[in-house]
Amino acid sequence: MSIKIKLYILAGLSIFGLIVLSLLLFQSVSTIYSLSSSKTLIEELDTSMLMLRRNEKDFLARKELKYKEEFSTNVKQLEQNIALLEKDLKENSIDIAEVENFKKVIEEYKGIFFELIAMQQKIGLTHNDGLYGSLRDAVHKVQEGAKKSKNHELLSIVYDLRKQEKDFMLRKDLKYVDKFTQIVDGLLNRSDLLDEDIKGFLVNYKRDFISLVEAEKELGLNSKVGIQGKMRQTIHKTEQLLVKMSDEVTIVVEKAIDKTKIVALVVSFVVILLIVIFSLIISRSVAHRLENFQSGLLTFFKYLNREIHEVKPLDANNYDEVGIMSTVVNENINKIKASIEEDRKTINNTIEVLSEFEKGAFAKKVEVSSSNPSLKELTTLINKMGTNLERNITTILDILEQYSNSNFLNRVPMEGLKEHILELATGVNSLGNAITAILVDNKKNGVQINDSSNILFENTKILNTNSNKAAVALEETAAALEEITSNVTHNTETIAQMAKYANELNSAASQGEKLATQTTISMDEINNEVTAINDAITVIDQIAFQTNILSLNAAVEAATAGEAGKGFAVVAQEVRNLASRSAEAAKEIKNLVENANIKANSGKSIADTMIKGYNSLNENVSKTISLISSVETASKEQLTGIRQINDAINSLDQQTQQNAVIAGQTQEIASATAVIAKEIIEDANKKEFEGKNTIHESKKSVSTKTPKKEELKETHKEKNKENTKVNNKDKKFEPINNKDDEWESF
Repeated sequence: MSIKIKLYILAGLSIFGLIVLSLLLFQSVSTIYSLSSSKTLIEELDTSMLMLRRNEKDFLARKELKYKEEFSTNVKQLEQNIALLEKDLKENSIDIAEVENFKKVIEEYKGIFFELIAMQQKIGLTHNDGLYGSLRDAVHKVQEGAKKSKNHELLSIVYDLRKQEKDFMLRKDLKYVDKFTQIVDGLLNRSDLLDEDIKGFLVNYKRDFISLVEAEKELGLNSKVGIQGKMRQTIHKTEQLLVKMSDEVTIVVEKAIDKTKIVALVVSFVVILLIVIFSLIISRSVAHRLENFQSGLLTFFKYLNREIHEVKPLDANNYDEVGIMSTVVNENINKIKASIEEDRKTINNTIEVLSEFEKGAFAKKVEVSSSNPSLKELTTLINKMGTNLERNITTILDILEQYSNSNFLNRVPMEGLKEHILELATGVNSLGNAITAILVDNKKNGVQINDSSNILFENTKILNTNSNKAAVALEETAAALEEITSNVTHNTETIAQMAKYANELNSAASQGEKLATQTTISMDEINNEVTAINDAITVIDQIAFQTNILSLNAAVEAATAGEAGKGFAVVAQEVRNLASRSAEAAKEIKNLVENANIKANSGKSIADTMIKGYNSLNENVSKTISLISSVETASKEQLTGIRQINDAINSLDQQTQQNAVIAGQTQEIASATAVIAKEIIEDANKKEFEGKNTIHESKKSVSTKTPKKEELKETHKEKNKENTKVNNKDKKFEPINNKDDEWESF
């Protein structure tokens, strides 16, 4: 059996297994999804029940019929979910008895809720309809009749009836009904309080209230009795059934899901196991054949790479794809083996020739030939390469020998040369051109250096003289700057003292402003106290006025009493006198207080003027301090700048003295440079190169007298003495390092 057929069988088996697994997984997922939807429907039933309870509570709290419509809508949604749940459970063969019971209880709950709504409508959804409206009309007629009778006792009893009515409405307690009945029956027996109209109104009031109480009892005075009690029991049933149904369905669904998962896993395991077994068998058979083929190829490759010297034919016994490839490979192995042996001999001879080329011997040639066209062409090219290399290298060596003998007139011919040999010849010619250019430049530089050294010698003399003059001028400048520095330092200290006094004045002004502010506050407090005294005086004045009035009334009464009221008249007259004196004293105190208030306001005005003056003084002092600070800062910066100038001049003085010494040394260097320039010119004239005779020395008439060594030494001694004198005149300046250019940074 061929490998292709084996692979087709393996692929078909794998595809069949995958189809079976896919169908099984699809069925399992469908079953699990159906069972899961049943659990979801039970959860939705729980949510729908909560919505029904919310509609019930909203209606009981607000008495609005829109919650009846919402209840009906939610009941329809609940019934639809129950129908879907029954369908899913039937499809999965699960008992639906609990679902049927839940459905019946929901119908019962629906009927009780609608009965409750009908009863509430009978009682009245608002205070203006139903039994509420009738009771309200009756009680209003009773109240109006009681008010018209203007009998406070009747009106009080009616209000007590209203109180018992309201207590019952709020607390739903029958004891308030009993009290109401007792009071109304007692009132109906009071013919002295009631007329026929009010009595009729009162009878209607009692009848409507009792009817309302009976309706409330039927509805349920609390959630445990009446229609509310029945609805509560029904709700408890739905909750119990819902919990029970949820638990049972959840257990059944989970068992069904687990069973479906186990079946799917077992079938999947069996299918995968069969696919793996067949895959291993077929793969092992194919792998064994390929390993043999691979082993034979690796042996052949080792032979090609010269790792082994013999190669065995591949196994071609089986009539499959590997056997056919092995036969073809064996035929090519024999052909390649014969060709390799022939090429190997040619390559060995070529290696020997190239080894001689590596050592620099280009006379040896390749003598062994091969039937391989590439190797044959290679040997021919190697032989030609040896001949050409030998000829070109000989020419280049001749030119280099002439260069070594200081003859740079000849060049290597470039005709017929390519690539590296051309680059080598170009490099040798470039070397000759470069050396020629260097020799020309050397001779030019020698002539130029010779001329420049003479000019340098004259310039150093001038530099030496100017340096001595500059040193004397800088010494005088340093002394003048020292005196300016002292004056600026004194000014800076004086300005700092002025700033200190200005700050003290500012503190004193601030303190005065605070005291003036406190004075103003005290004046405001005095004004407040004076105002309070004024108010008290006004009260005293009013008391005196009232006392005067009372004394007048007392005098009138005493006069009316005749002889018996004479003593009381004397007392009234004295009280009147005291009231007059109190009024006069209050008036005098009021005048004194008003004068004190005027004085306090005047003092407050003066204190405000003082505060404004202190504010103006503070502003002026602050501006003065700011100006003094600016002057102080400018003085400090000026002092710093003058010190830097002083340091820079001293540094420049020292550098000038050093320049004088360097000028003497430069004279010696100029003399030595002239000697070196002459030697360079003489050396260039000894060599042969193009352009040698076109370079001539300059004929400028420059004095080239070279100072003697004794004169240079005496000049240096004089410079050192002058430098010592300058440094001794101002010893407080420290020597400055020449590497730091402080003058330039300043």
